[in-house]
Amino acid sequence: MYQTFSTKEKIKQIFVMLIPILITQLGMFSMVFFNTIMSGKYSSSDLAGVAIGSSIWSPVFTGLSGILLAVSPIAAQRFGEKKGKEVSSILTHGIYLALIIAVIIIILGIFLLNPILTAMNLPDSVHDTAYRYLAGLAFGIIPLFIFNVLRSFIYALGKTRVVMYILLMSLPINFFLNYVLIFGHWGFPELGGAGAGYATSITYFVIAGMTAAVIIKQKPFSDFVGLKYFKEFSGEKVKEILKIGVPMGLSIFFETSMFAVVTILISKFNITTIAAYQSALNIVSFLYMIPMSISMAQTVLVGFEVGAGRYNDAKAYSWMGIYLGAIIAVGAGLLVVLFRYDVAGFYSNEPAVIALTGQFLIYALFFMISDAIQATALAALRGYRDVNISFVITLIAYWLICLPVGYLLAHYTGLGASGYWVGLTIGLLAAGISLSLRLIFIQKRRFNGNLAEVV
Repeated sequence: MYQTFSTKEKIKQIFVMLIPILITQLGMFSMVFFNTIMSGKYSSSDLAGVAIGSSIWSPVFTGLSGILLAVSPIAAQRFGEKKGKEVSSILTHGIYLALIIAVIIIILGIFLLNPILTAMNLPDSVHDTAYRYLAGLAFGIIPLFIFNVLRSFIYALGKTRVVMYILLMSLPINFFLNYVLIFGHWGFPELGGAGAGYATSITYFVIAGMTAAVIIKQKPFSDFVGLKYFKEFSGEKVKEILKIGVPMGLSIFFETSMFAVVTILISKFNITTIAAYQSALNIVSFLYMIPMSISMAQTVLVGFEVGAGRYNDAKAYSWMGIYLGAIIAVGAGLLVVLFRYDVAGFYSNEPAVIALTGQFLIYALFFMISDAIQATALAALRGYRDVNISFVITLIAYWLICLPVGYLLAHYTGLGASGYWVGLTIGLLAAGISLSLRLIFIQKRRFNGNLAEVV
């Protein structure tokens, strides 16, 4: 990263960081994409099982890994302040925290997974696939969480292409493993949807190993790593990460768990509705990688400029990200609506599933715009390390607006399952507007011009 002096330079800087992050995010999401598509081609029952398993795992992973993503804005600010030892310390304690969180998740999963699935009263085939899929994923939790810390550290230094190359190299491995483990080709066991879980876990080990090797051997990353840093454990450093990370993680958790609850509520409908909803959500989530990537670049750039004391530049990056996210969401949403049935055909061979997926995707256009605005506004606030009020805003929007409105529309109007899409859109739009107002307040009152008020 470097200081910019014009709007043109700032736009270039955003795209230099954004494009590799986007390709990386699409690579990560492609694993879920392969899981969903290949499971759907195996059977609708396996697709439903993977969907339920993903709905349980997604909020847990994204929420807790969101804590670890705090490494990025903290390290970016320290890097902007030219405090190299502080950057090293944040990385080390992030890895320690990743190990602790991963072990806790595995232990809790051993005792809670089966009771949770049993309480959902799923068909036996769906229950079995969901359980075995999550059991397969469990083997890759530790390398996945460590990878998220390493990735956040790399992003904080502005070297986003490194992770992109690693993900691109790992995708063929993941595709191959999904193919052979789901369908049982080339002498591998035929595991159905559960095979997707094992394939993904193995891929996580590969990704984490390659990322660690790059950081240890290549500059500038190697300047910030060493065994000596692992010998110093500081409760204050862990507390600093948690202070920023917990509100970030909770905000992400409440968003993803909201979608998980909707998936669970929709599981009360028939298998066709479950499969169609999951397919539509998968398509929308795939396109959401664009505003998500913008937001990740935003957080780092805003944090870097704040650390360097260039608050006008931080403000410019904040709003550029929001505008860019909204514009891209409009364009991508229109394309999805125009080609909705063609896209739905990638997920299923069953005409009923394709038709219902296409119906859901009409509502997805407005959903995508609202989601892009709230994601980029939230990311800008994270760059300022303003996370507590943001967390409250998202909690209210997700759980007091999205879910209640969606439930009422789905069960007390003629919209049916489509009512959940309308409810989600209304809640996310409320979050986007509120977070944008909070961003304006922060920039005017606390980071105005080249002097910051004491918070």
